[in-house]
Amino acid sequence: MATLLHLDSSAFHEPSVSREVTATFRREWEARHPDGTVIYRDLAKDPVPHLTADGIVATGAPADSHTAEQAAAGALRAELADELERADAILIGTPMYNFTIPSTLKAWLDQVIIVGRTGGEGGSVAGKPVTVVAARGGGYGPGTPRESFEFVTTYLEKVLTGMLSLEVEFIIPELTLAKTVPAMAPLIDAAEASRSEARQAAVQKAKTLAERFAA
Repeated sequence: MATLLHLDSSAFHEPSVSREVTATFRREWEARHPDGTVIYRDLAKDPVPHLTADGIVATGAPADSHTAEQAAAGALRAELADELERADAILIGTPMYNFTIPSTLKAWLDQVIIVGRTGGEGGSVAGKPVTVVAARGGGYGPGTPRESFEFVTTYLEKVLTGMLSLEVEFIIPELTLAKTVPAMAPLIDAAEASRSEARQAAVQKAKTLAERFAA
């Protein structure tokens, strides 16, 4: 049976457009894989610790040389890597905070990218599909005034493909702050359209991937 690894990283649970769209994807996936497995991590509610020297050393030194701290740090990295390796598909929800991803998602990436295992040439997760729901409060698309400030998709595309060799596709609901920022009121309709399109894209992508991994 197919396994989905689902990560959410928005600090908000309600409202959260990234969580709303990942939930839409997950419902469609589970409807088509009722006996499948979903590994879920809420990185805001239960953040993984930042990568430390102990974690770095633990993945490169023999186990019998580890201190207690290195052993614990290495065990966490191995657990996260195992979850990634078990997944047939990965779903990541992220908002844009200060032009980039939340630190909680960055911490997960730092922990799970292990060169010689998951990362680097011939990594154990190469070719797996990952769908990233990247919500952002404003407009950062091509031709917009803040296009050059967008470091969510630009960073994630590079790190997920360049370090983990994953197949990455983005779903991008924009203008999510239109209802709460008075100056953005004229953009409410455009925001709702973007949100609707993102939900539709999530359904279609989940359907496509579910069929790809049908038993």
